[in-house]
Amino acid sequence: MNAEKEKMLRGELYDANYDAGLIAERNACKELCARYNRLSYDNYEERAALLAKIVGRASGSYTIEPSFWCDYGYNISLGRNFYANHNLVILDAAPVTFGDNVFIGPSCGFHTAGHPINVEQRNKGLEYAKPITVGNNVWIGAGVQVLPGVTIGDNVTIGAGSVVVRDIPSGSVAVGNPCRVIKQVE
Repeated sequence: MNAEKEKMLRGELYDANYDAGLIAERNACKELCARYNRLSYDNYEERAALLAKIVGRASGSYTIEPSFWCDYGYNISLGRNFYANHNLVILDAAPVTFGDNVFIGPSCGFHTAGHPINVEQRNKGLEYAKPITVGNNVWIGAGVQVLPGVTIGDNVTIGAGSVVVRDIPSGSVAVGNPCRVIKQVE
């Protein structure tokens, strides 16, 4: 494993834009995603085979509607009964873990990558990545964006269009930009 990938996986600043090894890994994954997105919709067998090559770990049945894009794929873990509607983006420089019975509306993004505020570091192509964790029995509405380092608990509903910038506790309904808890549920 190269030094930049090791830094990436530790959550440190790393060279995302100019490291040949990471570029090659992203390009290979994006080629698989592009092939997946071009398949005929009723070609279930090939769709499943390509997703199995892209996604790092899956515990059971899952569906990801095209189009679907991710950076590496190997940092994605799906629980049982996972469903994602069209236009899912997972920038998985750090682990993105989904529990069981997670349902994601269309046009959602899970973004582990962040960029330094320091202009010189950012202009050098440096970034960092923090894991995202989504618990069990979670519904994420259309257009939700989840940012680096966020944990969403079990039995949560995130309202459409929300931008999740901080942890959401279990048993919550949360909405808005920034996303905040508006109701506790049993």
